[in-house]
Amino acid sequence: MIELGLIMSGDELKPRMKHNDSHKLECDFLNVTIPENNSVMMHTLVGSSLGIWISHFEGKFVLPMSEEHYHVALRYSYDAYLANPNGSPNGIAALCSADGRHLAKMPHPERAIYTWNWAHYTSSCKQDRITSWIETFVNATA
Repeated sequence: MIELGLIMSGDELKPRMKHNDSHKLECDFLNVTIPENNSVMMHTLVGSSLGIWISHFEGKFVLPMSEEHYHVALRYSYDAYLANPNGSPNGIAALCSADGRHLAKMPHPERAIYTWNWAHYTSSCKQDRITSWIETFVNATA
Protein backbone atom coordinates (compact mmCIF):
# COMPACT_ATOMS: atom_id res chain seq x y z
CA MET A 1 0.00 0.00 0.00
CA ILE A 2 2.93 2.31 0.72
CA GLU A 3 4.63 1.65 -2.61
CA LEU A 4 1.35 2.03 -4.51
CA GLY A 5 0.90 5.49 -2.97
CA LEU A 6 -2.46 4.58 -1.44
CA ILE A 7 -1.50 5.83 2.03
CA MET A 8 -1.72 9.64 2.03
CA SER A 9 -2.51 9.62 -1.69
CA GLY A 10 -2.95 13.41 -1.89
CA ASP A 11 0.50 14.21 -0.51
CA GLU A 12 3.38 15.04 -2.80
CA LEU A 13 5.87 13.56 -0.33
CA LYS A 14 4.77 10.04 0.54
CA PRO A 15 5.67 7.89 3.55
CA ARG A 16 8.16 5.14 2.70
CA MET A 17 9.35 1.79 4.02
CA LYS A 18 13.08 1.39 4.63
CA HIS A 19 15.35 -1.35 5.98
CA ASN A 20 15.12 -2.08 9.68
CA ASP A 21 17.66 -0.19 11.80
CA SER A 22 19.27 -3.57 12.57
CA HIS A 23 19.83 -4.17 8.83
CA LYS A 24 18.62 -7.74 9.27
CA LEU A 25 15.44 -9.77 9.06
CA GLU A 26 13.48 -9.43 12.28
CA CYS A 27 11.17 -12.30 13.24
CA ASP A 28 9.65 -12.31 16.70
CA PHE A 29 6.44 -12.41 18.74
CA LEU A 30 5.80 -8.90 20.10
CA ASN A 31 3.12 -6.83 21.76
CA VAL A 32 1.19 -4.13 19.91
CA THR A 33 -1.49 -1.65 20.91
CA ILE A 34 -4.28 -0.38 18.73
CA PRO A 35 -4.81 3.39 19.07
CA GLU A 36 -7.94 5.27 18.07
CA ASN A 37 -8.13 4.88 14.28
CA ASN A 38 -10.48 4.68 11.31
CA SER A 39 -8.96 1.61 9.64
CA VAL A 40 -11.60 -0.73 8.25
CA MET A 41 -9.64 -3.70 9.55
CA MET A 42 -8.48 -2.34 12.93
CA HIS A 43 -11.17 0.02 14.24
CA THR A 44 -13.02 -2.58 16.36
CA LEU A 45 -9.84 -3.43 18.26
CA VAL A 46 -9.16 0.13 19.49
CA GLY A 47 -7.67 0.03 22.98
CA SER A 48 -6.50 -3.58 22.67
CA SER A 49 -3.01 -4.75 23.53
CA LEU A 50 -2.26 -8.02 21.73
CA GLY A 51 0.61 -10.32 20.87
CA ILE A 52 1.50 -10.64 17.20
CA TRP A 53 4.19 -12.10 14.95
CA ILE A 54 6.51 -9.89 12.93
CA SER A 55 8.78 -11.00 10.12
CA HIS A 56 10.32 -8.35 7.90
CA PHE A 57 13.53 -6.78 6.67
CA GLU A 58 12.05 -3.55 5.32
CA GLY A 59 9.67 -2.51 8.06
CA LYS A 60 10.75 0.96 9.10
CA PHE A 61 8.20 3.65 8.37
CA VAL A 62 9.86 6.87 7.21
CA LEU A 63 7.56 9.87 7.44
CA PRO A 64 8.40 13.06 5.52
CA MET A 65 5.93 15.08 7.63
CA SER A 66 5.15 15.17 11.34
CA GLU A 67 3.45 12.08 12.78
CA GLU A 68 0.23 14.02 13.45
CA HIS A 69 -0.27 14.26 9.68
CA TYR A 70 -0.68 10.47 9.37
CA HIS A 71 -3.34 7.97 10.43
CA VAL A 72 -1.59 5.54 12.79
CA ALA A 73 -3.54 2.28 13.10
CA LEU A 74 -1.10 0.15 15.12
CA ARG A 75 1.91 0.70 17.39
CA TYR A 76 4.49 -1.50 18.99
CA SER A 77 3.77 -1.31 22.71
CA TYR A 78 7.34 -0.26 23.50
CA ASP A 79 9.44 2.08 21.41
CA ALA A 80 12.92 0.65 22.02
CA TYR A 81 14.59 -2.19 20.08
CA LEU A 82 13.75 -5.24 20.29
CA ALA A 83 10.13 -4.30 20.99
CA ASN A 84 10.18 -1.85 18.07
CA PRO A 85 12.14 -4.12 15.74
CA ASN A 86 12.45 -1.80 12.78
CA GLY A 87 13.07 1.60 14.38
CA SER A 88 9.90 3.31 13.15
CA PRO A 89 9.23 6.63 14.87
CA ASN A 90 7.19 6.24 18.08
CA GLY A 91 6.74 2.52 17.46
CA ILE A 92 4.50 2.93 14.39
CA ALA A 93 3.57 -0.52 13.07
CA ALA A 94 0.73 0.41 10.68
CA LEU A 95 -0.65 3.42 8.82
CA CYS A 96 -3.99 3.69 7.08
CA SER A 97 -5.41 5.99 4.44
CA ALA A 98 -7.71 8.86 5.43
CA ASP A 99 -10.80 6.83 4.51
CA GLY A 100 -9.47 3.75 6.36
CA ARG A 101 -9.74 1.46 3.32
CA HIS A 102 -6.00 0.99 2.79
CA LEU A 103 -3.69 -0.33 5.48
CA ALA A 104 0.10 -0.59 5.41
CA LYS A 105 1.28 -2.79 8.28
CA MET A 106 4.29 -4.85 9.18
CA PRO A 107 3.03 -7.26 11.87
CA HIS A 108 1.20 -10.38 10.70
CA PRO A 109 -2.25 -10.88 12.28
CA GLU A 110 -2.82 -13.86 9.99
CA ARG A 111 -0.06 -15.66 11.90
CA ALA A 112 -1.68 -14.99 15.28
CA ILE A 113 -5.33 -15.98 14.74
CA TYR A 114 -5.21 -19.30 16.56
CA THR A 115 -4.18 -19.51 20.20
CA TRP A 116 -1.64 -22.24 19.44
CA ASN A 117 0.17 -19.77 17.12
CA TRP A 118 0.99 -17.50 20.05
CA ALA A 119 4.32 -17.66 21.82
CA HIS A 120 2.40 -17.27 25.09
CA TYR A 121 -1.34 -17.42 25.73
CA THR A 122 -2.57 -17.05 29.30
CA SER A 123 -3.92 -20.12 31.05
CA SER A 124 -7.17 -18.28 31.82
CA CYS A 125 -7.90 -18.25 28.08
CA LYS A 126 -7.02 -21.88 27.29
CA GLN A 127 -10.61 -22.57 26.19
CA ASP A 128 -10.26 -19.99 23.38
CA ARG A 129 -9.85 -21.41 19.90
CA ILE A 130 -9.20 -18.14 18.07
CA THR A 131 -7.83 -14.77 19.13
CA SER A 132 -9.10 -11.25 18.67
CA TRP A 133 -7.05 -10.90 15.48
CA ILE A 134 -9.83 -12.71 13.61
CA GLU A 135 -11.78 -9.45 13.85
CA THR A 136 -9.43 -7.76 11.39
CA PHE A 137 -10.44 -10.22 8.68
CA VAL A 138 -14.13 -10.20 9.61
CA ASN A 139 -14.03 -6.39 9.39
CA ALA A 140 -12.39 -6.56 5.96
CA THR A 141 -15.31 -8.57 4.60
CA ALA A 142 -18.03 -6.26 5.97
